[in-house]
Amino acid sequence: METPYGVSMFTVYSSCLLLLLVVAVSWKALNWVWFRPKKLEKLLKEQGFRGNPYKLLHGDFKEMSTLYTEAQSKNLNLSDDIVPRVIPQYLGAVKKYGKNTYLWFGPAPAVVIMDPNLIKAVTQKIDDFRKLPVNPLGRLVAQGLVSYEGEKWAKQRKLLNPAFHVEKLKLMLPAFYKSASEMVTKWENVVSPKGLAEVDVWPNLKALTSDAISRTAFGSNYEEGRRIFELQREQTEDVMEAARSVYINIPGFRFLPTKRNRRMKQIAIEVNGSVREMINTRRKAMRAGEAGSDDLLGLMLQSNSQEIEKHGNKDFGMTTEEIARAREEVLQQFGTKDPDFDGLNHLKIVTMILHEVLRLWPPLATMSRRTIEETKLGNLTLPAGVQLTLPILLMHHDPDMWGEDVKEFKPERFAEGVSHATKGQALAYFPFGWGPRTCIGQNFAMLQAKLAMSMILQRFSFELSPSYTHAPRTALLALVQPQHGAHLILQKI
Repeated sequence: METPYGVSMFTVYSSCLLLLLVVAVSWKALNWVWFRPKKLEKLLKEQGFRGNPYKLLHGDFKEMSTLYTEAQSKNLNLSDDIVPRVIPQYLGAVKKYGKNTYLWFGPAPAVVIMDPNLIKAVTQKIDDFRKLPVNPLGRLVAQGLVSYEGEKWAKQRKLLNPAFHVEKLKLMLPAFYKSASEMVTKWENVVSPKGLAEVDVWPNLKALTSDAISRTAFGSNYEEGRRIFELQREQTEDVMEAARSVYINIPGFRFLPTKRNRRMKQIAIEVNGSVREMINTRRKAMRAGEAGSDDLLGLMLQSNSQEIEKHGNKDFGMTTEEIARAREEVLQQFGTKDPDFDGLNHLKIVTMILHEVLRLWPPLATMSRRTIEETKLGNLTLPAGVQLTLPILLMHHDPDMWGEDVKEFKPERFAEGVSHATKGQALAYFPFGWGPRTCIGQNFAMLQAKLAMSMILQRFSFELSPSYTHAPRTALLALVQPQHGAHLILQKI
């Protein structure tokens, strides 16, 4: 059938459909890059938030990139506040607009939440405020409990909880001791005959952490676990390099057969294969009664088996005086003996020091959540798709929360415990997160840190090396790390 102009009706219909498709796609794109951000901007302003006017598509990215580049180009004095160097974008927004502010991550606004009561609500209502989706590159290094949501997260958390019970942590102490002993022995071997040596302790401390996890998680497969951590460390560096590329936002970029992309794929295959092989081998051994469950892998598999059986469903910077006080406490508690579990739990001064370190230099600079539907938060009404930033570092350095001495290293703040130090505002201090998603490895990490610190204090005195450069920065997943290492002068005692 043809129209009066000799054009077939099929062609007309096809052209109309194509035109409608173009209009629909164009409208969707225009709504994403302009109309929706402007609507969100209006809603946020009506509720008392202030921020930079939305700029088409890139939002505040250019300004944030400039601030971050400038901050990274400057090193700090030891007495300087680290916040301007680590999270200059959030500090800049708060200084410019006050604590009720937001930043534009492209067309998506990120609301900064600094009210402890609101932070508490965000971290407790995990069904209303979800974690940000992990991008494809991030999934290469951040899969598992940290990225799961909803029922899948609840199931995994339940399975993992028994492995981190205090009684199970006691069983891990010998593994912690072996890892820390290897580190301090290495330091003792490099100290000169005069008893002094300069050591960059940062790589050693990173190795200590992965080594201890390898021993506790994989038991007799410790060497294979160490290899997995080495591969994951390489993977993290490659992902960070890729994330800085101008091509990262091109759809399908990660599938291009570049040298880095091929290596990242190879590492992912090797790590997944190694872990699966260890799990399958351990399962067979446990069924045959040939393997225990004292390491984390065994404990997790045992917990998983119990759940399946139950439900029948397999899908279910210190001063010299402070160091001396800590050393005196350690020597009084242990002398030259190996630290034990009960003794470590009685180290009050060491615990105070660790809390203050975690206040000034928390492991994470920020936490992020998002709304998946319109949600009430206190007196606020947040539409779907809004990101919420919980600036841990800003909260830990807020003089309104901690007083005018907030930038000083004062472990005695925690002499009466965390609640007293925060004047009852618990969410002024949350280095391991808060609520149901509090870091499951918090006690694991604190026990390991107390043991390592005790063993170091038993053997060495130390001070900063003249070659130390004070340059903290954020790495992948907002982790706070020293940019140029941590150089100390060690002396045997």
